Amino acid sequence: MHLLIPAAGSGKRMGSSSNKLLLEILGLPLLAWTIKAAEQSQQIEWVGIIGQAYDFDQFQNILDNLGFSKKYQLIQGGKTRQESVYRGLQSLPSNAKHVLIHDGARCLATPNLFDRCSEALASCSALIAAITVKDTIKVVDAQGFIAETPNREQLWAAQTPQGFSVDLLKHCHDKGLALGWEVTDDAALLEKCQIPVKIVQGEETNLKITTPVDLAIAQYILSERLG
Repeated sequence: MHLLIPAAGSGKRMGSSSNKLLLEILGLPLLAWTIKAAEQSQQIEWVGIIGQAYDFDQFQNILDNLGFSKKYQLIQGGKTRQESVYRGLQSLPSNAKHVLIHDGARCLATPNLFDRCSEALASCSALIAAITVKDTIKVVDAQGFIAETPNREQLWAAQTPQGFSVDLLKHCHDKGLALGWEVTDDAALLEKCQIPVKIVQGEETNLKITTPVDLAIAQYILSERLG
């Protein structure tokens, strides 16, 4: 399995002026925890880290300090996540048939989640990790009033990794580029192309690190894992 990690995260909401994936938890940058999980995955054999060139020296230091043993490539990203993933797809080895896309800010994903998503691609061409929504969700109109309350049983919170056939995802990205589609995740491109995307059970702890509160929660979770 091939893994692409978009890693050009802004630190704006974290109150940082630099890439938030270089912030540390328990002495390691956020990105390092994601890379450690990829290293421990039984399915992943190649990793592409997509970012900006000014961060590449620090990315390389992380890989060196971890003693990362799998094949990898640092890939120049674009101005948006969508453009960055597009560039990552063009950089995949020629033999890549399937790919997982995993946001570097989700540094708590486990090797088991990577493996389960990899194995699920044997029976489908597109999937996302997701968890059921526990809260009651309200749809609110432009004036700030509740418009409707959707059925919670049909609501899932999308996570990453998201997995795809490489040829299929490239096709959808090409179509999105040609038609000017702007999306926040790769599954949305397939939805626009009316291609079914399967749900794989995600992990409750697989949160996205966006704010200082998330950072504190992630530190607690990792501390518990490490005993």
